Amino acid sequence: MGYVKTGILMAAMTALFLGMGYLIGGAYGAVIALVVAAGMNAFAWWNSDKAVLRLHNARPVDAHTAPELQQMVMELARNADLPPPAVYIIESDQPNAFATGRNPDHAAVAVSRGLMDRMSRDEVAAVVAHELAHIKNYDTLTMTITATFAGAISMLANFAIFFGGSRERANPIAMIAMMILAPLAAALVQMAISRSREYEADRIGAQIVGNPLWLADALRKIQGYASRIDNDAAERNPATAHMFIINPLHAHARDKLFSTHPATENRIAALEKLAAEMGTRSATGMGGRPASNRRSADPRRDPGPWG
Repeated sequence: MGYVKTGILMAAMTALFLGMGYLIGGAYGAVIALVVAAGMNAFAWWNSDKAVLRLHNARPVDAHTAPELQQMVMELARNADLPPPAVYIIESDQPNAFATGRNPDHAAVAVSRGLMDRMSRDEVAAVVAHELAHIKNYDTLTMTITATFAGAISMLANFAIFFGGSRERANPIAMIAMMILAPLAAALVQMAISRSREYEADRIGAQIVGNPLWLADALRKIQGYASRIDNDAAERNPATAHMFIINPLHAHARDKLFSTHPATENRIAALEKLAAEMGTRSATGMGGRPASNRRSADPRRDPGPWG
């Protein structure tokens, strides 16, 4: 169902973009909008991963500079039947992570220093598995395309006042409404796509790591930290917030309609239900090791996996 919903929302985003082009320049405007969209998406296809990693000052690591993290990612990638992605560390104290890349062969997983320092190894593994699920599902490509469309729609709305067709010039109120509502609608569709993909990534990520409760614990802790620890790079680039496992912005007071992520408590409830459905399989994770029984440990007492 998640894929069907995503497809419908992607179609709505495309229709909105082409409709904007038609309103501004008729059939000719729609064709130009289509060409512009193709060009922007081609650029995003090849460069989006590098751009977002650069925005967050992510530093590449390998088996020499971060051996435990590199080994963890490789093991989880094998579990997911994926080629090992490139691994990056973000020098941010806020625990968080994201994945990027146009396909599984050209993908990267970036985790923050705060995630490594403040989470247990089981929880870090669960977060990495969630990001690998995004790669496996091609969510990184989907969200790149929707973000590109959303930016292009905003650009067209800015151009509308200068290049509007005769129908819109005859009705300035309709023109103003289009300029305001079209970018808002695009943003809402983008957020809806992001929210629909998070549940699926939670489910598949939990299966990759072998224990849904590890991810539930991680989400609970990350939400608590993210609400009080700043992520300066994310605050400077809020358009990338949807990429993180938990919204890195201090946006917890916003209405659900404008959230890039589902409510954390709903995600945790879904994971706990999945753990019950998996039965005894939820008792083991990577390599068949016993799962941690720490369901609600104080995050300040966690030693972290690297100490």
